[in-house]
Amino acid sequence: MGFALVAVPGLVLLLGPAQGVVLANCAAGAISAFGLVDGRRAVRLPVMAPLCLAAVITVPAGTWVARQLPEPALLACLGALVTGAVALVMRGLRVPALRGGRGAVVAGGLGGFMNSAAGVGGPPVSLYALNAGWTVREFVPNAQFYGVVVNLVSVTSNGLPRLTAPIWAVAVT
Repeated sequence: MGFALVAVPGLVLLLGPAQGVVLANCAAGAISAFGLVDGRRAVRLPVMAPLCLAAVITVPAGTWVARQLPEPALLACLGALVTGAVALVMRGLRVPALRGGRGAVVAGGLGGFMNSAAGVGGPPVSLYALNAGWTVREFVPNAQFYGVVVNLVSVTSNGLPRLTAPIWAVAVT
């Protein structure tokens, strides 16, 4: 999740919102997959199911909104989403609605929408984990699992980045 928060603004400025977001989705998904290799046994599938299902449902809406907005409005919305989400996570916002099954659906849905529209879907899941009382040991593998799912679905919804070979080479390295 930290990768997307740092990388998305720069990628969006360099490549534009559509290509920057989808490249961030590709990279964040790969990073999550590599991280999940060691922690896969610690994933809590019953807890992750509503988070991931809600994300899968809302990803197309995020893609649609991102395609409908003019680029300046989209850039402003991306900046506001990222800034607002980071501020809430930094404050450690406690929200009773972000606990239990309903909280998982709300956080997963917001995360899916934000991931496909802005490339940053982790903050709502971080808030859910905080409000659910997860330890870091619980959070890391479950967040990586969520990252694999939401980024795969976001790339499927948005399409692969249309980049030149030199830009792909730089991105991969």
